[in-house]
Amino acid sequence: MTPKETIEKGLATLGIELGSTRIKAVLIDDNNKPIAQGNHTWENELVDGLWTYSTEAIWRGMQEAYANLKADVKAQYDTDLTEIKAAGVSAMMHGYMPFDKDGNLLAPFRTWRNTNTADAAAELSDLFVFNIPLRWSISHLYQAMLNGEEHVKDVAFLTTLAGYVHWMLTGEKVLGVGDASGMIPVDPATKTYNAQMMNLFDAIATRKGYTLKLREILPKSLPAGVEAGKLTPQGAKLLDPTGALKAGTIFCPPEGDAGTGMVATNAVRPRTGNVSAGTSSFSMIVLEKDLSQPYEAIDIVTTPDGAPVAMVHCNNCTSDLNDWMGIFKELRELFGEKVDMNELYVKLFNKALTEDADCGGLMCYNYISGEPITGLAEGRPMFIRSASNKFSLANFMRSMLYSAVAVLKIGNDVLFNKEKVQVDRITGHGGFFKTPGIGQRVLAAALNSPISVMETAGEGGAWGIALLAAYVVNNTEGLSLPDYLDQKVFAGSKGEEIAPTAEDVEGFAKFTETYLKALPAEQAAVDCTDL
Repeated sequence: MTPKETIEKGLATLGIELGSTRIKAVLIDDNNKPIAQGNHTWENELVDGLWTYSTEAIWRGMQEAYANLKADVKAQYDTDLTEIKAAGVSAMMHGYMPFDKDGNLLAPFRTWRNTNTADAAAELSDLFVFNIPLRWSISHLYQAMLNGEEHVKDVAFLTTLAGYVHWMLTGEKVLGVGDASGMIPVDPATKTYNAQMMNLFDAIATRKGYTLKLREILPKSLPAGVEAGKLTPQGAKLLDPTGALKAGTIFCPPEGDAGTGMVATNAVRPRTGNVSAGTSSFSMIVLEKDLSQPYEAIDIVTTPDGAPVAMVHCNNCTSDLNDWMGIFKELRELFGEKVDMNELYVKLFNKALTEDADCGGLMCYNYISGEPITGLAEGRPMFIRSASNKFSLANFMRSMLYSAVAVLKIGNDVLFNKEKVQVDRITGHGGFFKTPGIGQRVLAAALNSPISVMETAGEGGAWGIALLAAYVVNNTEGLSLPDYLDQKVFAGSKGEEIAPTAEDVEGFAKFTETYLKALPAEQAAVDCTDL
């Protein structure tokens, strides 16, 4: 069928992802090819010291992204989008959305970016003998208990952003196992929350005077391929206020952006991995066996079908770099030039790799917010050089590129050097890889591993969650998720691989050595400035 026929027969599949800076809606056909899309740009807000997005912003953004998708359908195919076969919702991972028994949000959504949960995460990591990151839902809940926040006694349901949107659209309080594994650890054997850890948490909650039970307040954990509800009439009107969208669309389990990134890069099989690099960055390496011990820099989560994954998550990636690109844009505009931002990125990224592999001694920290892996509760973007360093545009730009993935390297050095984890393929996706070859080369140097970028990787997490929705309704052969992706989605897909050079690996290692030594300067910047 043509895309127009697919749309008019109600056979298209929809994926929506609520990312940190953009909400994206993608429509795909039965061959898993994108045929239309819509976007909405948004930004988090710092309210009372916590990063958040309001529920009003969530639904305004959802509706605008969907309206823009409808407009794209109309412009391309001269038809209206009224019926959708399957759909899925993905969102930035984990965080904290607590509701009372009447469905009222008890506290503003607390995003992955918040680092105020250090005490809770440390206590829970000791209690569970399992690394519990600051951004996980259980850390937020326990920190609220430690803070004595009034709302905790009324919590009747706790979910993530993806789980919340899915609930509003379908009425179902469920979550994909990948996102669920970032609420509290999941048992890979059962693909649901670890029973022993829930009992331990309930016990300490009781000692603190709380009556809530995790089994009663967490969404049901579901693996990929399971139907997770249908679009209700109320949900259809919420997504499309015009009333044109029909109810009844089948939904897959909602997932986090880490899970959809794995799907979009075909990295759900053991010994595969992917790196997502944009506003934040994270690597996901699907494990063959458990690690020998917990590590603070490594989170153990799961793929959307429940396989264990070692995740290294970094709060900061390209935001500081993008701010500097904005400065270069202003400079060119000052001389009356009309600036093409894509051209600006291409020229400066390529310039970055023309001089010293160790950045000539230049050093920078891209910490817009705190960075748990390096022990920073807050961040201050900072550039450092000495008079003896080679201060040039190329070295400056390379230092910016290196800093974007430096923390990612620090975390993955534990996996590859200490745990000797083996990986057959690592695929990159996200804005960091948009300029051909440059982000790949930098990451290859950081991880000392070949990095692939697939033709389809640029489609992103919205495409990934659309694939998971299609997996629910189109997997007539009963294939596993890795086999389904290999055979039905990525068969014949081309990718370009870049291997690290010895010079780049050595240069990045030298940069990292200085980076770690100079971290006290970054901490001092935090301590000495109140911004």
